[in-house]
Amino acid sequence: MANDNNQQNEYFEDRAGSEDARFHVVPHDDKGWAVKREGEDDPELTTGSKEDAVSKAKELAKDASTMAIIHDDDGKIEDQLNFES
Repeated sequence: MANDNNQQNEYFEDRAGSEDARFHVVPHDDKGWAVKREGEDDPELTTGSKEDAVSKAKELAKDASTMAIIHDDDGKIEDQLNFES
């Protein structure tokens, strides 16, 4: 299992900050949501609505031909939307 985590981390690091970076919808602050690009500290968008964050993540991922990854309130992956060509 540790080897799987290492491979996943290496793959994430290879994408982080690149054009292949994926967009994540994640809980933000107490009641908000953020869209974050992998490898970036600052969110692309913050909002009080998960629906708005998902909509923006889809738009960004589609424009970049990458993925939007939606997390739940606990930060676990809930859905992955693939816009890769």
